Amino acid sequence: MAEMTIRARVDQLEKVLAFVDAELERLDCPMRTQLQIDVAVEEAYVNIAHYAYTPGEGDATLRVEPAEEPGAVEITLEDRGVPYDPLAKPDPDVTLPAEERQIGGLGIYMVKKSMDRMTYEYRDGKNILKLMKRLR
Repeated sequence: MAEMTIRARVDQLEKVLAFVDAELERLDCPMRTQLQIDVAVEEAYVNIAHYAYTPGEGDATLRVEPAEEPGAVEITLEDRGVPYDPLAKPDPDVTLPAEERQIGGLGIYMVKKSMDRMTYEYRDGKNILKLMKRLR
């Protein structure tokens, strides 16, 4: 398991993705899967950076580790910001034309669709979001 704690600011996104990518390469993750994971991590991390501590700042912790399921990886993002379950919001109706859709929610929807499993819990004063992806 590899872990990183970083100030939850958008200007730290490059460091976050470099950390995740280094761990995925260590796990022999195919490039296509790595790109899917990068998009999901970016969406989740940027949400933390923008909303978790508003108007202040705080930290985000990321962990990358082999999942319980063989051949899969689990990425955990934690923050001590405002409790927020991104899975509680209904998925947007993507069959509607863009101008008729409600604003927001599309990023998390894309994460849900690209990951094999996504879970959220609020425990011990922390938002804990777990993303699981099969490597092959």
